[in-house]
Amino acid sequence: MRKNGSGSNVADKGRILPADPNLPRFLCQNCRQSLCMSGVDSYAGMQGSSILSTGSVVGSSRMDHSYVVLPKQRNQTPGVPPRPRSGMIQPDASQSGKAIDESFVVLPPPAASVYKCEPGADGGGTNLPSSEGGPANSPAQPHNSGFDSTITVLNRAFDIATTQTQVEQPLCLECMRVLSDKLDKEVEDVNKDINAYEACLQSLEGEAKTVLTEAEFLKEKLKIEEEERKLEAAIAETEKQCAEVTAELKEMDLKSGRFKELEERYWQEFNNFQFQLISHQEERDAILAKIEVSQAHLELLKRTNVLNDAFPIWYDGDFGTINNFRLGRLPKVQVEWDEINAAWGQACLLLHTMAQYFRPKFPYRIKILPMGSYPRIMDSSNTTYELFGPVNVFWSTRYDKAMTLYLTCLKDFSDFANLKDKENNIPPERCFKLPYKIENDKVEGHSITQSFNKQESWTKALKYTLCNLKWALYWFVGNTNFQPLTATTVSPHPEVSSGTASLYSKRPIDTKLQS
Repeated sequence: MRKNGSGSNVADKGRILPADPNLPRFLCQNCRQSLCMSGVDSYAGMQGSSILSTGSVVGSSRMDHSYVVLPKQRNQTPGVPPRPRSGMIQPDASQSGKAIDESFVVLPPPAASVYKCEPGADGGGTNLPSSEGGPANSPAQPHNSGFDSTITVLNRAFDIATTQTQVEQPLCLECMRVLSDKLDKEVEDVNKDINAYEACLQSLEGEAKTVLTEAEFLKEKLKIEEEERKLEAAIAETEKQCAEVTAELKEMDLKSGRFKELEERYWQEFNNFQFQLISHQEERDAILAKIEVSQAHLELLKRTNVLNDAFPIWYDGDFGTINNFRLGRLPKVQVEWDEINAAWGQACLLLHTMAQYFRPKFPYRIKILPMGSYPRIMDSSNTTYELFGPVNVFWSTRYDKAMTLYLTCLKDFSDFANLKDKENNIPPERCFKLPYKIENDKVEGHSITQSFNKQESWTKALKYTLCNLKWALYWFVGNTNFQPLTATTVSPHPEVSSGTASLYSKRPIDTKLQS
């Protein structure tokens, strides 16, 4: 028997051995691999010829020790005829160590009937010679030459092998070797048991045989029963302890399960808290960043002077400017009256804002009416004068009167500022005073009127007037809730400290405005 190959002809050591196509395909009962049988007809014919030539007695004797050759080679090609029992073919010198082994299935005496020629339905059987050696009644034919006889031989051989080995047959070579190793191990174990039993039996036979009396037997019996009761009690106690331990183990398992749930819940809550903490930290950082930006903006706003930003006073050559509007005219630079009017409107609005803030403490006798580029001045008798042009150079009485009243209002505001500094206990040398002295219609000796006056003198008087207005603005910022330009902290209350009230005194006189 061998595993079925991919083709009907398989090469075996350089020889091509044909497989028997008439035999059915058997399966290994262990690994279910396909098997291919070869040489069955040859063995059947050889067995039949030996029976015909030797007689019934000799034939029956040979049948008692008959066998079926089962090749063990894995690579043997199906269809190779098995070797006869008389001897084994020696392998070639080049193939030493790979001798062809053969597996034998020994058939018991009942199996001898398989090889006897029994006439079948097709008449293919052959009768054996009688015991006297006479010829057969029918003509001799090869034993088991028919297909049915071959199948019968194989099935009978497999049944006998199954009965003898208690293993389903047929088996392939690999499975047969595994089975053989298993059986060898079982035999070895059985031999070891036999040896152990024999050794025990010998030791028992060597011991001295003592016969107990009935009283000693009863005493020994009671002793053994007492030991049995003690052992049973110990077993019961052990079982009780085992039950208690099992109950405790179940309780511990339940507690362990609850602890695991609590741990999972704890880690879940921990992760949620960690996530919330990170979110709050990010939100806090964002708020702190916003606070920092807001504080920086607040400091910037604190250092911002609204009035100074709204009414920037500077100069442009010989002209004083407010909001980039030039105030005055020169023979070579004829400034438009619209620009002059706009400059006067800005100056009037600034002085009116500062005077209006200190009312009613400030005696606002001369009222300024800011009206954009068309401002007006009202005296104590409620007479209104226009402070805008164009006007005639030789005859501009109302325009000159309006400018004179503006100077008078600016001087009144400076006197009020000086009085406030004295009330705040500021030293006289640090009290507020204008950098350019105002007397009636003159500023530092230059007349502000336009009639019968030079344009250069009039323009310089206007420039000094704007410089005095800027100093008044500095004092106003330092004594009110308007924040100063510098980082010096001022009180929001009008009554501020002497150091803050003297802010204007620390500022140097703008020499450029003086020129």
